[in-house]
Amino acid sequence: VFSTDRIIAMSFPSSGKQSFYRNPIKEVARFLDTKHPDHYKVYNLCSEKGYDPKYFHYRVERIFIDDHNVPALQDMLKFTNSVREWMSQDEKNIIAIHCKGGKGR
Repeated sequence: VFSTDRIIAMSFPSSGKQSFYRNPIKEVARFLDTKHPDHYKVYNLCSEKGYDPKYFHYRVERIFIDDHNVPALQDMLKFTNSVREWMSQDEKNIIAIHCKGGKGR
């Protein structure tokens, strides 16, 4: 996990067997709800898989970027505009961003 005051970069929030070696989704949700209640948005950059956004109160946005690939300019603009809008709404707002392993995209 990489973190600044307002940006958290992490690996995929997983369930089932994958939660043994990736972040368990329920623990990620508990952490965000405890530390940043109502002030976080999760960005899933993993094109390969998703999860039920209810864990994060439906504050999840997906940007479909294939692993080991450069994102399309259109996708980067969509992402940066969304982050800018979210962060400007409240100085307490943070983002949690992830791909599959937490470092590739």
